[in-house]
Amino acid sequence: MKPLVVLPYKDPQGMMTGHLQNILPQLKQTFSKAIISITEDTLDFQRPHIDWILNDDFFQTSLVPAKIPVGDHFRSLYKHAVNACSPKQILHLCFVDRVAFALGNGYRVQFIADVQAVRPEHTPLIFQRSDTAWNTHPQIYRDLESIATRAGEVLFQKSLDFAWCHLAIQAGQLMAILPQIKSHDLSMVGEIILLILDTVKTKDVDWLSWEDPFILSCDPVKLKQERETSKPEMEKRLSYMIPILQLIYQKSRGKLE
Repeated sequence: MKPLVVLPYKDPQGMMTGHLQNILPQLKQTFSKAIISITEDTLDFQRPHIDWILNDDFFQTSLVPAKIPVGDHFRSLYKHAVNACSPKQILHLCFVDRVAFALGNGYRVQFIADVQAVRPEHTPLIFQRSDTAWNTHPQIYRDLESIATRAGEVLFQKSLDFAWCHLAIQAGQLMAILPQIKSHDLSMVGEIILLILDTVKTKDVDWLSWEDPFILSCDPVKLKQERETSKPEMEKRLSYMIPILQLIYQKSRGKLE
């Protein structure tokens, strides 16, 4: 049984439409279906450009409000996904830009092989950024996100990417934890990991290298230098890492079940 890919889609500027269209043959080769939630502003501004999504049976779409908090957007999407398939169905929770990069760059073969190799007994499984992948990112990204990883190593004896980019999980496993998720912001991705802490497994992969230069079609060295000293980039990451650290603390105190 082929896995399903589950994707939130907020793109009112239309940056991702071409990328998504370019990888459609590979998406269909790798997954049996894409479950995708589209924000209302994306539909309003990009309707002529995304009609192909709405008219292709490969995509099962839902609509969410434009100003919905990101955590609530993900929760709505994941609820839609688990209600659409059997409990044993393997779902790949990920993001359009990351998948577009992996399938549209030099990592295509390994990405497809890794996805298709996942079996029920491997789940839940975080595909984590390898050292090679991390080295392509601005150092500030790793410095801030690794604080939570280090806390998890000390408190739970597991090295986990709480701000994950790709999680393989059975629909039944996801359904069991959805009612327990309380976060409305991006920290809900960390909350998911804490709710499956006892069973989650990991696999480090190079195809989670930094996607932004590919998506933006710009010089990776120049962009990396700009991001290294960007206060907004630091604040953006702190905005979800601080709540994730608070969730880790609650879990360590037995207050997050």
